[in-house]
Amino acid sequence: MPPHTGGHMLEAGDIITLTAGAWRLREPLAGSSYGVLWRAEAAGGGQPAALKLVNTEQMGLALPPQRLRWTACLDAEIAFLRALRPWDQRHIVRLLDSGEHLGQPAMALELLDGDLAHHLDRMRGRGDVPSFDQALDWTAQANQALAKVHQYGWRHLDLKPANLLVDHNGALKLADFGTNRPLLERAPHSYAGTANWQAPEQFFPDPDGAYRTDARSDYFALGALLYHLVTGAMLRFCSACGGAWREHGMEGATVLRARHQGGLPAILAPDEAALYLRHAGLASAAAGEAALGLLRALLAPRPEQRPRHALEISRLIGRARAACAEAGAGASLRSAA
Repeated sequence: MPPHTGGHMLEAGDIITLTAGAWRLREPLAGSSYGVLWRAEAAGGGQPAALKLVNTEQMGLALPPQRLRWTACLDAEIAFLRALRPWDQRHIVRLLDSGEHLGQPAMALELLDGDLAHHLDRMRGRGDVPSFDQALDWTAQANQALAKVHQYGWRHLDLKPANLLVDHNGALKLADFGTNRPLLERAPHSYAGTANWQAPEQFFPDPDGAYRTDARSDYFALGALLYHLVTGAMLRFCSACGGAWREHGMEGATVLRARHQGGLPAILAPDEAALYLRHAGLASAAAGEAALGLLRALLAPRPEQRPRHALEISRLIGRARAACAEAGAGASLRSAA
């Protein structure tokens, strides 16, 4: 059933006019607390797009500060995507058009084949799993996308499989920049993101109730993504944060700390590290050490313990690839002998 938008329910066939042209709605794709996503096509030429609009029904029910924040989120997303140079869009979804609909920001984005979460579900449904090399490749692509977000002066704060779109070649493109926060704003901020994929500093607030994040908060989410790609499971730390949020909302962090005597749940337990290595299927101790070193660096409990920038992560990924390739070559030679 199509999502409601206040006094007007969007319907297939509706025309939405933005700055560069008009877009005809075809079918709803997804919805969130403040946004709705429709499959659309250019009214004149048939170019496909994903049209992102404010959910004005939810907007009408929200308090004024919430409405202002939702509008600001879409404005920030449009501003970031507009600023990107064409050569910086390899792993970031392209903005095709933008403007206003019913007085709220609206945008047309390139339409891709689906997101990584559904892609992984389909793979596992047919008994297939990503190889460790594929997991490293996807992690490297997500790292490149984050590098561009950070280069343009933002932190993403919502990296997760559902926000990584998959094109027809199997390459990833990062989407959904509504949680973007400027890197230069060092002050603690309000809650943002998805509890199942957050760094400790993004889920557990300062004593004053605000959150102090930076670019390295995105790197923790990258580590959680790598663990999920390799094992098919979610880190127990992330599951605990997600469960606490669902049950207690903003008080979830306080409840979770109380359960752990004021501390935090373990981020990468020994059995989880063992599961990661087992699923990676590595042929040598050196390969395992490099692969686990990458994961531990990304999932370090404190931001200052994580990699400083994307290049450092690229080197760790390269080291893991090289160790795995060397171990594989050695195994082949021993087999031939």
